[in-house]
Amino acid sequence: MLSGFMNFLRACLWPVSDPSIHAGSDSIGRQEGLLWYKDIGQHVNGDFSMAVVQANSLLEDQSQLESGSLSTLDSGPFGTFVGVYDGHGGPETSRYVNDHLFRHLRRFATEHQCISADVIRKAVQATEEGFLSVVTRQWPMKPQIAAVGSCCLVGVICNGTLYIANLGDSRAVLGRLVKATGEVLAVQLSTEHNACLEAVRQELQSMHPDDSHIVVLKHNVWRVKGLIQVSRSIGDVYLKKAEFNREPLFAKFRLREPIKRPILSADPSIIAHELQPHDQFVIFASDGLWEHLSNQEAVDTVQNNPRNGSAKRLVKTALQEAAKKREMRYSDLKKIDRGVRRHFHDDITVVVVFLDSNLVSRATSGSKGPQVSIRGGGITLPSNTLAPS
Repeated sequence: MLSGFMNFLRACLWPVSDPSIHAGSDSIGRQEGLLWYKDIGQHVNGDFSMAVVQANSLLEDQSQLESGSLSTLDSGPFGTFVGVYDGHGGPETSRYVNDHLFRHLRRFATEHQCISADVIRKAVQATEEGFLSVVTRQWPMKPQIAAVGSCCLVGVICNGTLYIANLGDSRAVLGRLVKATGEVLAVQLSTEHNACLEAVRQELQSMHPDDSHIVVLKHNVWRVKGLIQVSRSIGDVYLKKAEFNREPLFAKFRLREPIKRPILSADPSIIAHELQPHDQFVIFASDGLWEHLSNQEAVDTVQNNPRNGSAKRLVKTALQEAAKKREMRYSDLKKIDRGVRRHFHDDITVVVVFLDSNLVSRATSGSKGPQVSIRGGGITLPSNTLAPS
């Protein structure tokens, strides 16, 4: 009976390894050890490619691509939504964002009958408030959920405009063709919120002038209150509300002084970029990629190779760099299991969205295009499972 139960658990919790299951179909992506990928697909404005590699015991990165209608109205608006959610402290927040943010965006886009920076901001705020409700409910039984959070990178292409919203240190990079030279240059579109950046430290110090320890250099890394690198996120309510920074939360997360005002913010930086014919593609990725590749190296990798498999190629290039830094072979790195793998690299999520200028202009005129909904894969465990502390 026990063996039967274990077989049931394996079937539920582990990715299918039988290659025949995936033969001839890439509709939901493919699994190769700890690497999940979808080599090529079509969205309203062109092609896309996705890949995720797991390093943590529980996959903390979550991601999605939604294309077609961005509201519940038959009249649209139509476009493409990309989300990359890099969790920390556990997978709960990033999973919650993956389940709720796009729903909120559709709701507000329906109310306003358009996509705008305001619609995106409202969707992020509603997601933050929703997760706070989850923490409030679960606090008596599972107080450590107050110390779980997620970065949140969103891209929305609609009516010829690319909106980028960001909380934390994931990154969106545009590949832009320079016609005179034929080069494709990297243009970073997202604003990052990591205490390693002088501008972020200055922002925190100006917001908390009475706190000389608002940012602390710890083990050669700048951290907010000596605890966390990012200054904006979904979740992390132990640094936003005083009632969640007390026992029974683990002592390592508790501050000596009570919180007078929120230390972290859930207000995203948002830009609106009018797409031009020389805009070739956008790379959306969690910081696990950018630890190993520069913006231009990532753009060159996409530009100098076929579209098919672009995201997987970026992930593998980053893993090769990670192996090189540890003076080991890539083939040996691939043999290291999740959990232990985190000592060599982070979870990495990459979504490459190609921009076909003809399709972008057609979408502007109200063309619906393909309806797509896909989530980045990986080894998943029950949603009530906290990552090991």
